[in-house]
Amino acid sequence: MRVPREGEFITIQSYKHDGNLHRTWRDTMVLKTSEHSLIGVNDHTLVTESDGRRWVTREPAIVYFHNKYWFNVIAMIREKGVSYYCNLASPYLLDGEALKYIDYDLDIKVFPDGEKRLLDVDEYEEHRQQMNYPSEIDFILKENVKILVDWINNQEGPFSPEYVELWYERYQQLSRKE
Repeated sequence: MRVPREGEFITIQSYKHDGNLHRTWRDTMVLKTSEHSLIGVNDHTLVTESDGRRWVTREPAIVYFHNKYWFNVIAMIREKGVSYYCNLASPYLLDGEALKYIDYDLDIKVFPDGEKRLLDVDEYEEHRQQMNYPSEIDFILKENVKILVDWINNQEGPFSPEYVELWYERYQQLSRKE
């Protein structure tokens, strides 16, 4: 698969552990690719749910995917500051169709004031039993929650204030070129 270039648009697809398509984002602009990660932006991006419902993202959001870590990070740029939505998910893979990952229900939301909340624990437990998540996956996800919280607490990677500024500015530059 050819790696998308800066300024190109890709589709993002999240699946559930059982292989069912969960959600699709159309036209995410790629800001940077490296050997292990992809950074992009969604801005008024069309999202389609598995039940066919469609909606459009409300604000610009910098998205961060890694092919080694079991999470992805969405930094939503809002008037009151940056909020983060972190999905515990499989590392991404890229094929000719889309950037793809498995969503494992657990999420961490970080508010502009730094407050953190672990979300959807009940949904995770329900799906873990329904879809028979292997114990290895359960262990990996719980370890990655620790890594993610560490990154948040230390303002590492996508959680550094400079990160959001840099990539939002780059998005604005690329948007003006078109």
